Amino acid sequence: MWTHTAWQELQPNPRERLRSYAGWCNAVEGNTTFYATPARDTVQSWANQTAPEFRFVVKLPKTITHERRMTGAEADLRAFLHAIEPLGPRAHALWLQLPASFGPTDLGVLAGFLRQLPPTYRYTVEVRHRAFFDDDKAARQLEYVLGRVGAEWMPFDTTTLFAARPVSPGEREAWAKKPRVARRTRALTEYPIVRYHGRDDVDATVAGWRPWIDVVTAWLREGRSPTVFLHTPDNAGSLVLARQFHDAVRAGLPELEPLPEPESHEPMTLF
Repeated sequence: MWTHTAWQELQPNPRERLRSYAGWCNAVEGNTTFYATPARDTVQSWANQTAPEFRFVVKLPKTITHERRMTGAEADLRAFLHAIEPLGPRAHALWLQLPASFGPTDLGVLAGFLRQLPPTYRYTVEVRHRAFFDDDKAARQLEYVLGRVGAEWMPFDTTTLFAARPVSPGEREAWAKKPRVARRTRALTEYPIVRYHGRDDVDATVAGWRPWIDVVTAWLREGRSPTVFLHTPDNAGSLVLARQFHDAVRAGLPELEPLPEPESHEPMTLF
């Protein structure tokens, strides 16, 4: 996400956009790895631009999760793990985003795949099949599979996006592509990860995330260490929104560490 065109005004050095991004937020979704395993030297450059405590949540390649559906993907997995090794402690979690066709009857495959993964990393799984959200038995079965290996269930909260009809091309595109599932707020591990998707309207986006303020605050008070990613249809204002969300949590939990202060450039606004 750090190469987003809308954020380039905040990134004076095009070779170090990630370093500038890390001045705004302390975690990032590694989504490009879904489409291709990066070169190890490229990953080393990511590590060089970020502090050891910066969090990468890195998505496994689609060749593993979607094309091979976690079967016979050993070579692809080895190549991916070798490539991301330079991240070291920055690899906060490896992210298995499963296709919408992956349902309860496929849990045996997931269980077998998770068992063969190295314990070096944390793992978080995003499912999109409606049964996991509408059927309590299916949800319990998935929690059992994840719990056996200490993996997390990553919710993608799109309830705000789908709360009203789309009013822009960006919202219509998001409606066509994003999963329409119920909000899930249960953490399985010490390190829950949430993806939240709002709308073009900032007020609607902020109103929609209010339940998450209470959830994240409660997690922090329980001693958990959550990571929250905020999206809108065009993501142009997501950096500001992420900091606004963090400030809202911190207002009720002053002991929470502040986010880093961005480099001094013209202030970014949502308007």
